Amino acid sequence: MSSIIAGIKIPDSALAKATTEYIRDAESDLLYHHSRRVFLFGALSGERKQLAYDPEMLYVGAMFHDLGLVEGHRTDNERFEVDSANAAKAFLKPYGLSDGDIEQVWLSIALHTTPGVPQHLRPNVALVTAGVEMDVLGIDYAAFPTVQREEVVHTHPRGEGFKECILCAFANGFKHKPDTTFGTVNADVLVDSEPGFKPMNFVEIIRKSPWMS
Repeated sequence: MSSIIAGIKIPDSALAKATTEYIRDAESDLLYHHSRRVFLFGALSGERKQLAYDPEMLYVGAMFHDLGLVEGHRTDNERFEVDSANAAKAFLKPYGLSDGDIEQVWLSIALHTTPGVPQHLRPNVALVTAGVEMDVLGIDYAAFPTVQREEVVHTHPRGEGFKECILCAFANGFKHKPDTTFGTVNADVLVDSEPGFKPMNFVEIIRKSPWMS
């Protein structure tokens, strides 16, 4: 497989190679190819916006961002994004990275489904979300030249059913812990996929709190 895709070089450090191997073994083809596209679209966004990002740290964040959906890597009480971020943090510890670098990777993963926040943080945090938003939601789709989109998807195919398949992957990853979707976009997935699911309501929680007024 080419190490340069749409003009973006796939990091080839020992850490990046170990990340690729770890995620390839842990995730389905669907999530693996999605995660690689997230890196590529995130990096392309960074190049277009002339942001000073660290490709290696961006790669780790992109590759780990959905690991918390996978059996064996998901808890019963944390948001899947936090499970993913915690897995990346544990994976990175033996590599001697600074606390700051590890924190940026953690934040890039934990916040990737939190609209309106990551773009105001450091580039490595912002660009994981940018890659996710492009690949899943099509945000800024037209800003990527056709040749870039086609090369990325040729190397890491979406497949004809990606939209529905990724929704199924989301639902299967956190339907066992529906309360963790409160206040997040993930609640929409369960409303769509789980008959009878009623998300918690922020207004009701306030009104039913133990305070008298």
